[in-house]
Amino acid sequence: MFDLPTIWAAIIAFAVLTYVILDGFDLGVGILFPFARTDRDRDIMMNSVAPVWDGNETWLVMGGGGLFAVFPMAYAVIMPALYMPIVLMLLALVFRGVAFEYRWRVVRWRGLWDWAFIGGSTVAAFCQGVALGALVQGIEVEGRAYAGGTWDWLTPFSLLTGAALVVGYALLGATWLVMKTETDLQGLMRRFAWPLAAGTLGLIGLVSLLTPFQDPVYFDRWFAFPAVLYSVGVPTLLLLDALVLFRGLRDGHDYTPFLASLGIFVVSFIGIGISFYPMMVPPALTIAEAAAPDSSLAFALVGTVILVPMILAYTAYAYWVFRGKVDPDAGYH
Repeated sequence: MFDLPTIWAAIIAFAVLTYVILDGFDLGVGILFPFARTDRDRDIMMNSVAPVWDGNETWLVMGGGGLFAVFPMAYAVIMPALYMPIVLMLLALVFRGVAFEYRWRVVRWRGLWDWAFIGGSTVAAFCQGVALGALVQGIEVEGRAYAGGTWDWLTPFSLLTGAALVVGYALLGATWLVMKTETDLQGLMRRFAWPLAAGTLGLIGLVSLLTPFQDPVYFDRWFAFPAVLYSVGVPTLLLLDALVLFRGLRDGHDYTPFLASLGIFVVSFIGIGISFYPMMVPPALTIAEAAAPDSSLAFALVGTVILVPMILAYTAYAYWVFRGKVDPDAGYH
């Protein structure tokens, strides 16, 4: 239960979840960027994530680098299977990062960099969802190598999960802006949060209904007795999160909708974990089979035990320093 491969699988899962809930809201801000009514509102939206967006992506590096270091077999299978969406995601993140710098320093081409920010955020979110869907539906492995085709990742199910993540990130972005802004922009984002919340929950429900039919293992994991006694807790928690979210929006709360939206993502991630465990690459490659030798895992764990608390500390400090509402007159430098 607590052998080194399992411990490392938990660390990678934690890094991925932390990336999703942190970078998700600032990608969501980019997705919502074209709906801002004025340049001033767009400036405020970008300023709300400017102090933290690059730190949020630390967890993406940790998740990808950790997978390469401690689960080389999984990395060797996943990368060729998902090469296209992963490369597109990384290129989108590059354009988005450049847009943070350039749109504040140009006048004539500001519109171009606005769209680079919008497109980079949307494409990155969509590609992450597509990669997740492709992983859930299963990757063909033969002889310790990827045995599928170039376009196996492109299916109706993966496109659905891509769209679901775009809508979900937009919900995180809207509730983040409800928490961080005031006046007209806050009201606009509060109104956007209602349909985005409904859309996110509806898409989660649809993906959840289709997931058990992607592989018989998923079906048994969710509906066979006694596993169903544990899995029933996931939709229950999801409904409670949804109730808190809608009540927070209705009652005009600033913080509750964002925290409830994060809760929806955490519960959904737990559901994915229930479906996957003990597989590292569905449907057949397990955590133990994908892991590096125990000596390598132990060596890497020493550095991780030291570095992860440091990363958590400076991340928490950054959010503490930049807490509260965004100053409309401040600029990104």
